[in-house]
Amino acid sequence: MAYFKNIGNIAYEGKGSDNPLAFKHYNPQEIVLGKPMEEHLRFAVAYWHTFTASGADPFGVGTAVRGWDSANEMDQAKMRVEANFEFLSKIGIPYYCFHDRDIAPEGSSLAETNKNLDVIVDLLEEGMKASGAKLLWNTANMFTNPRFVHGAGTTSNADVYAYAGAQLKKSLEIGKRLGAENYVFWGGREGYETLLNTDMALELDNLARLFHMAIAYSKEIGFGAQFLIEPKPKEPTKHQYDFDAATTIAFLQKYDLKDYFKLNLEANHATLAGHTFEHEIRVAAINGMLGSLDANQGDLLLGWDTDEFPTDLFSTTLTMYEVLKAGGLGKGGVNFDAKVRRGSFEDEDLFLAHIAGMDTYAWGLKAAAKLIEENVIDGFVDNRYRSFKEGIGAEIVSGRATLASLEQYALQNNVIKNESGRLERIKLQLNEIIYSV
Repeated sequence: MAYFKNIGNIAYEGKGSDNPLAFKHYNPQEIVLGKPMEEHLRFAVAYWHTFTASGADPFGVGTAVRGWDSANEMDQAKMRVEANFEFLSKIGIPYYCFHDRDIAPEGSSLAETNKNLDVIVDLLEEGMKASGAKLLWNTANMFTNPRFVHGAGTTSNADVYAYAGAQLKKSLEIGKRLGAENYVFWGGREGYETLLNTDMALELDNLARLFHMAIAYSKEIGFGAQFLIEPKPKEPTKHQYDFDAATTIAFLQKYDLKDYFKLNLEANHATLAGHTFEHEIRVAAINGMLGSLDANQGDLLLGWDTDEFPTDLFSTTLTMYEVLKAGGLGKGGVNFDAKVRRGSFEDEDLFLAHIAGMDTYAWGLKAAAKLIEENVIDGFVDNRYRSFKEGIGAEIVSGRATLASLEQYALQNNVIKNESGRLERIKLQLNEIIYSV
């Protein structure tokens, strides 16, 4: 059955095209810094936002009109599988991602839930073989069901912890079966509201224990996916344990998990943490922890996770600059963890939104490559820190300097002269490059 009958295959037509259902910048085979654009970006479709989201918000019911709306839950799940592969084929995206509860409904027991999953995973496996589509990552939804009201790996209820472990075991098995290249851990409710009723040390220790169990079981079944943790501040809990990249890295270091995990970073989460996306990527990269990206953007006038499709060229250029400088995303990719607006409820809007996101990232990739080729940022930064390449600066960097030698130098150096950071100049150069590609 076809669900997007009025939409053909989306092709690259270039900047001169006025066809809204065509790419203006994303040309999969275009070579950028020696590699095809599609290999740099490794785009993925988010199953939850694209096929299960209804457009509902806290103030209104769903508005989306989809071809599977009237079916029962399991039939809906089967139809979404068909829609997924049709969409991937027409939009030209090679990967998809999902939570376990996106693809199949929960039953009245864990056994029934797992049976539902087995039925849908059979269909996903068939669809992947037929289409060539791949699974960038899968994960377990351990935050929606009321049982997780106090968390999953950080719950105060050992029975819930046991259920979370069982759900995670099944999810890892699904990842192995479908050949997931990564596996994501997102602590949706791994946090707390108040210290007045919280044993923080126990909760963090238990969360680490769950991660170590996952590592052990993955080795046992031969699941070689890259493990990723996705930082997020605030919602839904006031104090999320994985607040940002730096906090998450510190946790991984403390619990001897750093060698097994990298980070899956989301733009909107960076905003909520009070950071830019490029900041989070740089923090991960300099610690050897950059794994994958969730591509979206937030609304700076709204203090919550709006998950808009990325259309900010300044942001995507700086994002891809950081990715390129870090050597790329490896096994990771660019997953559109983004949803169409509530007023964009037609099937065509799903395509238009992904085209906008893909073109914006492709545009940003080309601009970032030009920044590197023309040595715009590196040259500026190298010049700004040149005082650390000779004299007292070189002694500091080499580790030869002591407080006594710094004092001796400072006593003889009575005049300190700083130079302008020239921020406005470099931003203007950035704008010129973005709009020239």
